[in-house]
Amino acid sequence: MTRRVVAALVVLTLAILLAAVVPLALGAIAHERDSFVQDTARSAASVADIAVARLSANAADPALSSALVSAAREHDELLLLDKYGHVVISQGVPQNGDWRRLVAEASDQNDPTTELANDRAIAVQTVWGDGDTAIGTVVLERPTGTLNQNIANLWLYLVGLSSVAMAAAVLIAIYFGRWVSRPLARLDTAARSIADGDLTVRAKAGSGPPELRRMAATFNMMAGRLEALVHGHRAMLADASHQLRTPLTALRLRLDLLAVDSAPAAAAELAGAQEEIARLSRLVDGLIATARAEAVTEQLEQIDLHEAVHERVAAWQPVADGNGVKLIAEATASPAPIIALGAGHLEQILDNLLDNAIEAIGDRGGIVRVSVARSEKRATLTVADDGPGMTAQERSRAFLRFTTGSQNGTGLGLAIVHRLVTANGGGIRLADTPGGGLTVEVELPSQDEPPAPKPGR
Repeated sequence: MTRRVVAALVVLTLAILLAAVVPLALGAIAHERDSFVQDTARSAASVADIAVARLSANAADPALSSALVSAAREHDELLLLDKYGHVVISQGVPQNGDWRRLVAEASDQNDPTTELANDRAIAVQTVWGDGDTAIGTVVLERPTGTLNQNIANLWLYLVGLSSVAMAAAVLIAIYFGRWVSRPLARLDTAARSIADGDLTVRAKAGSGPPELRRMAATFNMMAGRLEALVHGHRAMLADASHQLRTPLTALRLRLDLLAVDSAPAAAAELAGAQEEIARLSRLVDGLIATARAEAVTEQLEQIDLHEAVHERVAAWQPVADGNGVKLIAEATASPAPIIALGAGHLEQILDNLLDNAIEAIGDRGGIVRVSVARSEKRATLTVADDGPGMTAQERSRAFLRFTTGSQNGTGLGLAIVHRLVTANGGGIRLADTPGGGLTVEVELPSQDEPPAPKPGR
């Protein structure tokens, strides 16, 4: 942001300087040149006034000799011509060969003539005798070294002044850019820390523009309320876990005791009640797991996806073998993707996906394939089974709570997976497995890609 502010202010200052300084410089240079030419013409006119006595009476004039000495001292070239164009007195010879043309023009127009070349200025002045009769001509050629030096000094002054203005503009832009950007950077850092699970972070609200200070204060208020809400939610989850599981455990124990000494008919009813208690326990566990997934604020950790997949596949292998399901782990990405997820979230995602796949196949036997791939800086985890699969309508509702096609399922497994994946900046998609079954594709942020913003809840 600071660079953009500096660039904008520098461009604006440069445009103002070009619009103001360049015309000013050109005008000053034109004025210097006009003054130089006029001064040369006045000098020629002064010599012409002095030369009247010399041309009219052919008498020596100390003032004319003094003018010649002054011309030599100023490095001027001076010629005094009579009315026939013959040189009467000279101080050097004009280097510009056009002086004869200028003499002819002055004679024809009866008016002084001046011309400014690159390195010389020439002034031609007619000498008038009695009765306004032209009796001669003065040709004065003056080098423009002094003029050129004055113009160069003017440009140097203007360039120096512009450089100082540009430097001041850069310093002012840097100051204001940092004045605005530093509070924003601190606010961004605090927001990222909260997004990563550190709810104790607060933004400094003592610097920057008033609007940013108010924004930081509002952000800190929001962070405090969020921290209180999350801590309260966690406390509620802990209380609910204890208050719901304890009565269910006690009820299950009582049913087990009753089933020991009960008649066969009563034992069958008690077995049904025990199954309902087990189902209710799974439902409570699923609800608590879903609530925890929605309240996820753990700090991210880097995980080797290949290693985690092989670990969970090995853990679920006995369950798969007991159901006649072949569980295969395929690692197609090399090198192994390193992903950034909350602590324990990948294990929960894999456990729920493997549990759903094995349960969908049932005891009729089948294959569950778990593969890992990398694409465009994101890791893709795929769990594919050859079970009955889902219809398009079932897939559209699969991530909603209590939506299940299994009689014994709770309808919370995919909901938990969806919450955990999206909370960590990933995405999940359901598709048909070629030949029948369901394929779940989970995209997760890799180590070199920051997690995407978490969706609002």
